[in-house]
Amino acid sequence: MHTLAKYGLLTTSVIQACSAYVAQPKDGNTTSTCKTTTDTTVAILGGGMAGLTAAQALTNASVTDFLILEYRDQLGGRMWHTDFGKDKNGDPFTIEFGANWVQGIGSNTTENPIWHLAKKHKLKNHYSNYDSILTYDENGYVDYTDILNEYSKISDKASQQAGKLLVENVQDETARTGYALAGWNPRHGDMKAQAVEWWNWDWEDAWSPETSSFIFGMAGENLTFNQFGPDNNLAIDQRGFSVIITDEAKTYLKPEQVRLNTEVTQIDYSSDGVTVHTKNGDCVRAAYAICTFSLGVLQRDVVKWEPQLPLWKRTAIQKFNMGTYTKIFMQFNETFWPEGTEYFLYASPTTRGYYPVWQSLSTEGFFPGSNIIFVTLVQDQAWRAELQSDEETKEEAMAVLREMFPNKDIPDPIAFKYPRWTSVPWAYGSYSNWPAGTTLEMHQNLRANVDRVWFAGEAISAEYFGFLQGAWFEGREAGMQVAALLQERCVSIYGDKVCGDRIHYDPLQGTTPIDAYTLINGWPVDSVHLE
Repeated sequence: MHTLAKYGLLTTSVIQACSAYVAQPKDGNTTSTCKTTTDTTVAILGGGMAGLTAAQALTNASVTDFLILEYRDQLGGRMWHTDFGKDKNGDPFTIEFGANWVQGIGSNTTENPIWHLAKKHKLKNHYSNYDSILTYDENGYVDYTDILNEYSKISDKASQQAGKLLVENVQDETARTGYALAGWNPRHGDMKAQAVEWWNWDWEDAWSPETSSFIFGMAGENLTFNQFGPDNNLAIDQRGFSVIITDEAKTYLKPEQVRLNTEVTQIDYSSDGVTVHTKNGDCVRAAYAICTFSLGVLQRDVVKWEPQLPLWKRTAIQKFNMGTYTKIFMQFNETFWPEGTEYFLYASPTTRGYYPVWQSLSTEGFFPGSNIIFVTLVQDQAWRAELQSDEETKEEAMAVLREMFPNKDIPDPIAFKYPRWTSVPWAYGSYSNWPAGTTLEMHQNLRANVDRVWFAGEAISAEYFGFLQGAWFEGREAGMQVAALLQERCVSIYGDKVCGDRIHYDPLQGTTPIDAYTLINGWPVDSVHLE
């Protein structure tokens, strides 16, 4: 009998279905190859924000027979921190390789759940003042804040236009197109304007305006800051940012519900259940699985699916972008940059996005006196840095700093460290981005379950993709819906009654009906030749 039956939470029909699956695996299921098999009701794949929130939602619904399988030796996922440098006492600082900000603080209409957790678990954090910025080029300090102000005004206009396109269901366009029509279209050689654009777009999205959706890129940011509040706070807690979910997990998780250092290699699924294979040869057999793998992991095909995921699902997975956001940390024996300023924007004379945004942690409110500064790279520049040695990257970064502060005698750093996100096997990237021309229906295919496998994570969120709150909401919703399926009931999501599987679209229709392929539209070939 299924283990959850003893809690009285499974109806007879569900118990029979699960028991049948355990007793008689379908052809192609490789359960017989398992060294050991553990039966559970729900297997949660990944112990980051989405996985832990799914576990909490199951617990709140009185479903406690679940097992979290986590690749790493600790919970937290892409809320990834590490030791760095030393303070005055010789102890290391804790810095964040991954998620670093609580984004959307205030009380516009509702409270950001990440901010709620931060307050509940007394996360040490400090307001990031984006107005505290100085601008530089290859000759040192030069004031081009007028360009920052110009972009800000045009961005307000672009935001309104993107909202109009969304409401009127008009065809999407790239962010480059949307901004150009709003009045922002810098020349390729205008490197100061390119730096300003990078600061405002790439730094947030981890992709360029050429590849990003105008409608959903603007909508995603507006939903967070208009709904929750306009401010961002940087996490500086020496316990690590992930403490907000690991401490929260202590209120509902039991040690036996978590397996760390567990790499999933294969997932067998059907309409009857799921078997999860791990690298050490053990298996977990469940009625349902909630997969919280990052988009990067799903795109790499590092986990075998048996049977292969359907084409509509694989298409959705490959359609979306996984961004790389690399923070390069340096500690010096002194703070040679202006101590009262938080941000420093550098315009390379030749290369867009080349060591552009520097942020001081030695500023009051963060780690004053630490002499720590970090610079952020994304996409092509981040990938290039990943392929270099630390020494090569350090040499490039130091050359930029010496251009920015030509009158300073800048020593080499006493500590230097950065992650290589695209090589991390449990992430393969930092967070997702919505590409241009991708519809909400296509994204729904990314969200939709496949038989008994459900999906959650920041990429699965249509409203908050790329944000921690996206992972929180999607983990909670997946947990709530799986619990409802187990208990043969419906569940209320945002006030709507939701029952059964998630919808998906197959086939996903294009934007041009077949009867529009005519000479008048520049298509002289008869449509029958398309068949």
